[in-house]
Parts: sequence; C-alpha cells; structure tokens
Amino acid sequence: MKIGVRAIKTAVGTALSIAVAEWLGLRFYVSAGMITILVIQPSRRRSLQTAWERLVACLLGIALSGLVFESIGYHPMAITLLLLALIPISLAIKAKEGMVAAAVIVFHFYSLKTFNWDVVLNELALVGIGIGFGMLVNFWMPRLDKELKAYQEKIEANFRNILREFAAYLRQPDRHWDGRELVETARLLQEAKELALRDYENRLHHTESDFYRYFEMRQRQFEILVRIAPSVSSIQSCCVQGEVVAGFLERLAEAVHPGNTASVFLEELENIRKKFRASPLPATREEFETRASLLYFVKEMRRYLIIKRDLRKQLALEEEKEKEKDPLFVAERLARKWKRAVMGR
Repeated sequence: MKIGVRAIKTAVGTALSIAVAEWLGLRFYVSAGMITILVIQPSRRRSLQTAWERLVACLLGIALSGLVFESIGYHPMAITLLLLALIPISLAIKAKEGMVAAAVIVFHFYSLKTFNWDVVLNELALVGIGIGFGMLVNFWMPRLDKELKAYQEKIEANFRNILREFAAYLRQPDRHWDGRELVETARLLQEAKELALRDYENRLHHTESDFYRYFEMRQRQFEILVRIAPSVSSIQSCCVQGEVVAGFLERLAEAVHPGNTASVFLEELENIRKKFRASPLPATREEFETRASLLYFVKEMRRYLIIKRDLRKQLALEEEKEKEKDPLFVAERLARKWKRAVMGR
C-alpha cells in the first residue's frame, strides 16, 4: 500500500488545525479539521478556488443562521427553510463546493440554540483555521517535470516506432504489425495531458503549461497517424514512390524530439510531392491505387508537420513577448538605440 503526498498533507494539516482550534478553546474544534480536509485538493489552483468557495459559503451560512433562527426559532423546520435558501444561493454565487462546510456551521448554531457574537467569532475562527492550514500544507506541491519528461520520452519513442513501422510496411506490404504502439500511445497521451493539466494548475504565475501544449500537439499528430494507418495497410505492392516515402519516414522518425525540425521536412515533403507529379502515369489499376494511397499519405504527413511547426512558432513568439517585458532586455535595447544615435551624429 502506497501513501501519497496528498494523504500525508491531509493528515498533517488536519491534525494541526484541530490542535490549534482545541488550544484556543474553540467549540466544535474538530470541525476545523474537517474544513482542512475539504480544502486540500490535487493542485494549488483548485485548492485556492475551493478555499474561496468555502469561505463565501460559510459566511453565507452564518448570515442565514442569524436571519432564520432568530426569526422563527430553533426547530427542524427552520433547518429545512435555511437549507432551501443556502443551497440555491450557494449555487447562484458559484460557491457550491462550500455548501457542506456551511451546513456544518448551521448545525453548530442549531446545537447551541443561540446566535451571538461569541458563537459567530467561534465559527469564524474555525473557518479561518481550517482554511488556513489547508492552504498552508497544500502550498507545497512536488514538481512534476520529471514525470512529464518521462511521458514525453515514452511518447516520442512510440512515435518513432510507428513511423518506422509505416516505412517498413511500405517496403514489405506483407509485413505483420500488431499496432501495440498505437494503443499504448493513446493511453500515454491521455495520462500525460492529465498530469500536465495538474502541473499547470500548480503553477499560479504561468498562463499556460508548455508541457500541456506539447502533449496537445502530439495528440493532434497522433490522430493523423491513426487516420493514415489504414491507408498504409491497404497498399498491396511496393513501388519506387513507396521507397521514397519510406526513406522520408525513416529520417523523420530519427528527428522526433521537442526541437523544431518541421520546416526542413516540410520542404523535403514538397519536393517528394513534385516528383510524384513528374512521374509517369500508373500503368495498372494496382499501381494507380498504390500511388493514390501514397499521395494521400503525403498530404496527411504535411498536416502532421504543420502542427509541430505552428506550435514552435507560437512558443517562440510568446518567448519574445516575455523577453520584451524583462527590464534588462528593455534597457539593453534602449542603450543600443542611444549608441546608434550618438554614432550617427
């Protein structure tokens, strides 16, 4: 049995919040631990969001408790009316995650059968301690870069194997391939995107995760590979054009990595397409079908490469924009302009 980081943080944070609430002599001090448990989430962003929703919902619960209980008394019907008001209002103000904590606050007032400043301050202290310790222990999140890098390497290795299998099949149409890499890659991409999304939610100062965009790009490329797999398997015979495409795929397989080589292969693919057009017309129906499948294959591979090229362009543009915000970069640019102006005089 493996104990995860979140379980450890939950246990420690809950114990601390209960200990502090009990040390302060608060009533219902165990409730502080329950609020801490509810606040701790898989990521910092989600933890911040739930903490805010629970704070708003608890304040709403306190206000409604004073309004309802002091108006119609402390009996079960009052609980019914209070919850009928609490639930829809919490949903309306987008604080649904805090309804359970708010209900606990309501039950505290009902148990004490009184509503005064001492009780209100007690409940506010419970909420503050519970949320505070939940946020404190959840602030530390293990870096996921190593795991994401491992997913990246596995997915790229599978991409290389898939492209090599395509190339081998173009040379030997009777070759057998079980397609294991396709099934495994689909699973790896799903897991990697979920992990990258969690990484994004942990980085409060980042607008978007580069890893998530990378895996999203690979997902789109993978969809193309899955789409063209039947066209490769439909080829019944090898031809000169098939040998050319197979060589291209082998070179492309060796270049599957995070770097930007798409433009080079797009140019090579365009040259292949021109050679196809300049080739003599097919003499048989089988040759016609083979070359038609290869032409479709070339078009899809062009889309495959454009997806990678566009991502690299977008990342380079964003990096340049971030660089322009750097005070040192701005100062260097102004210094160069001033130097040119002085030398021009």
